[in-house]
Amino acid sequence: MVDWLVIWGVAQAAGFVFKPILEDLAKESVKDYTQDFFKDCLKKVIHLPEKDALKEAAWKALKEFLLLVQQELEDADFPEVQMRLYVQPLRLLVAQEAVAEELGRAFDADCRGLDTRSLAQAWQGLGERRQGVTLPEGFDWERVSKRYLKKARAIAQESDKLRSVFAAAAQTQTVEQLGDLVGIAPEFDLGRYAEGLREQYGTVKLESLDTTGVYYNELKLWKIFVPQQVRECAEFLPQVYEIPKEHLLRLRTAGELSEAEIAEVEMERHRRVYGEQSVRSVLEVVGNPNDGGSNQAEPYAVILGDPGSGKSTLLQYLALVWAERPVRELVLHPIPLLIELRSYGRDKQEKGCKDILSFVHGGNVTCRLNQRDLHEKLKAGQAIALFDGIDEVFDLKLRDEVMRDIHRFTNEYPLVRSVVTSRWLGYKAQRLRDAGFRHFMLQDLEPEQVEEFIGKWHELTFGAGADQVRKRERLQRAIRESKAIRELAGNPLLLTMMAILNQNRELPRDRPALYEQASQVLLHQWDVERNLIEARIDPLAIDYKDKQAMLRRVARHMQSSEKGLAGNIISTADLERILMEYLRSIEVAEPRVVARAIIQQLRSRNFILCYLGAESYAFVHRTFLEYFCAWEIVWQFKETQTLGIEELKTEVFGRHWQDESWQEVLCLIAGMIEARFTGSVIEFLMGLDGEEDEFKNLFLAAKCLLEVRNRVEVVGVDQQLLKRM
Repeated sequence: MVDWLVIWGVAQAAGFVFKPILEDLAKESVKDYTQDFFKDCLKKVIHLPEKDALKEAAWKALKEFLLLVQQELEDADFPEVQMRLYVQPLRLLVAQEAVAEELGRAFDADCRGLDTRSLAQAWQGLGERRQGVTLPEGFDWERVSKRYLKKARAIAQESDKLRSVFAAAAQTQTVEQLGDLVGIAPEFDLGRYAEGLREQYGTVKLESLDTTGVYYNELKLWKIFVPQQVRECAEFLPQVYEIPKEHLLRLRTAGELSEAEIAEVEMERHRRVYGEQSVRSVLEVVGNPNDGGSNQAEPYAVILGDPGSGKSTLLQYLALVWAERPVRELVLHPIPLLIELRSYGRDKQEKGCKDILSFVHGGNVTCRLNQRDLHEKLKAGQAIALFDGIDEVFDLKLRDEVMRDIHRFTNEYPLVRSVVTSRWLGYKAQRLRDAGFRHFMLQDLEPEQVEEFIGKWHELTFGAGADQVRKRERLQRAIRESKAIRELAGNPLLLTMMAILNQNRELPRDRPALYEQASQVLLHQWDVERNLIEARIDPLAIDYKDKQAMLRRVARHMQSSEKGLAGNIISTADLERILMEYLRSIEVAEPRVVARAIIQQLRSRNFILCYLGAESYAFVHRTFLEYFCAWEIVWQFKETQTLGIEELKTEVFGRHWQDESWQEVLCLIAGMIEARFTGSVIEFLMGLDGEEDEFKNLFLAAKCLLEVRNRVEVVGVDQQLLKRM
């Protein structure tokens, strides 16, 4: 039988380490192996080729497969003596009927590639029979599959007896090549895709306090991530979550929840149903990527939460756990498709993509993935779709289209688990509920979770030593002793800010002051000194107060633009113009050069503002857009006095109290002005007719009241609001 191998040329390859595998299998039964090899693809062939031709093709293909495996080991710098350890495990692998059948599928005209997951699982399934032999970390089953497919088709084309039988394969290949003439088709490279995920999402982008960047450059997101708990929203009604919990408690205590207020009683029933839902770890809902618990996860889930509650971080964590695995293991786990819906919506609106699959194919998820190959993976359920930020698509018509696309995606790929995130305020549940999605609300971090985060943060930031202990205890003390700080610490974004601020200062005790300090910290990233020195401009001309002032103007422009505060987008031209106008006002030389230097920094150090592409920028987190917008209005009210109390009430609160995208801004304003003015605003809100808008004026008034630090100054207004509620 070995003579046949010589005749076919499959035993004549210089440096072929795995030649003994072919010889051993040939001694046992060439006939049986050939039958297993072509078991599936010959079902579609009307005229069977000669048996000897099939044998020759099968063994040539097997040789090519083993050579490709050998090449992967050589790329890992394995010496020949080490590669010989793989002879017996690989013999056991290719001898399996299922593996032989999978290798034979490459001759099928419809084959787009091997089922690399089944090959990887077959290797893993050898268990102890591998005798401790493992594949190198960079071993890529996908790369082997792609190269093997080309080799198999070349074998069919080179054989006079097989060419006509497998002609369809050549036709398919030609069609694929013609289809790719529109542009260079990307390969399906999981290793490169994983690298892209690590580069884009791997490092926590909060590095400002230490100007050398030593501490935070190595702070990896997946190492400090603390999974929160969720509570299912069995009956999602925004009003259930909108009324402040503290005010609701006071209503109950005062006995104001009377029979006459039947609507509120009904709403209380919904709140009670929600509150009675048991809490679960969010990783139980979306699938814990560390323990393979995806079988227990929800197939379709919407994760709702407050601003900065960790929705995006959760999806990034799921993607990064996958991306951190050795390349050889990537195929064993679902491929995470992390899709930022703000970018998808903009691309769709600009006709850059027609659906989710073409968006991914176009390279919008860190690395281009071939659309046809991805389609096969999705059909097999070998992916998890992570749709981040429904609330970031502000155009309601476009948002509806995006949600419809998600619904179509789940219909097209029912085996793919899908997770969607959104702020709860303004979210409409029905469309995705109709698509089979269950809704869950992220809960604030529990005290023990806050402690876990603080422990991880300080251990990774400082290492062992007295400095770590002292600063960890200082942050813990601030949270323990201040009710306001303790409440804010339940929000992951704000807790992260506190950890950074705590590095060398005490924490403030109210939210606007915390944001103000955080902005000081984050604006250190606008380190334009080197650019200015190169341009021969005095770098001392711009300090963090100037940077804050520029951001206030940027926020004001966004707020007054056509898309309004909800848009969170500004063109590069407008951004440059606003910066130049401010720089001229403080008599900075070469304002255009300086403005462009600042914008260049924004491209590379992007926590407060980030570059969206298409010559436009946005605030990374709406929290900062909302804060700077509120601060600009307060600045006009307090500092420049171009806005009086009546204008503040009518032009700001009166104009925007019904707009959900303004709710946080208005609350921040209420906390940044003196209590007596906030009391006047609350009286104004109570005087509005809000019945047709579900009394949003009263809910907003209640939230503004919670921002007042000195309640004594508004005690009369406090009682009036209690009665109105």
